[in-house]
Amino acid sequence: MLENITSDAKRIVSDLLKAAKLEKGDILVVGCSSSEILGDNPGTNSSPDIAKATFEGIYPLLQEQGIYIAAQCCEHLNRAIVIEKEAARKYGLEVVNVVPQPKAGGSFATCTYNNLECPVVVDEIKAQAGIDIGGVLIGMHLKRTAVPVAVNNAIIGKARVICARTRPRFVGGERAVYDADLL
Repeated sequence: MLENITSDAKRIVSDLLKAAKLEKGDILVVGCSSSEILGDNPGTNSSPDIAKATFEGIYPLLQEQGIYIAAQCCEHLNRAIVIEKEAARKYGLEVVNVVPQPKAGGSFATCTYNNLECPVVVDEIKAQAGIDIGGVLIGMHLKRTAVPVAVNNAIIGKARVICARTRPRFVGGERAVYDADLL
């Protein structure tokens, strides 16, 4: 089962990366309910093993492309974000003092914190793309304007997955001309 979770996560992030056109130094936010992956209600069956399998499918692909992972904590930590200290500095993010735990932050955020080179936690970010595994509501951490990205077989374990990328907002009126590369 764990191998399937890793391969599903890898396939989904690969599809998203193709569609999102992220650049080195961009941020991809991941919200993940290991309970939902197991088919349970959020926060009822937090699983470090499921979180690690999911992380192992996502993180190596992001590292290869120089994209920062941002792991959203659960509501017990006000959906704070685990991210590399380097990214927090680059984006001018204020660090807060908390260390995620499986039952206070969530297993995926805890796994991310334990596997980053120099992890910190921040209150909020504005990521260029995101993956919501199990309906954990990552929208608050995406830049405007979010655009849904369809991926093949958008399920990890028993959890539904929703992906998004962002694009610059349109400004102007009926005579405005837009750059097709930014759509």
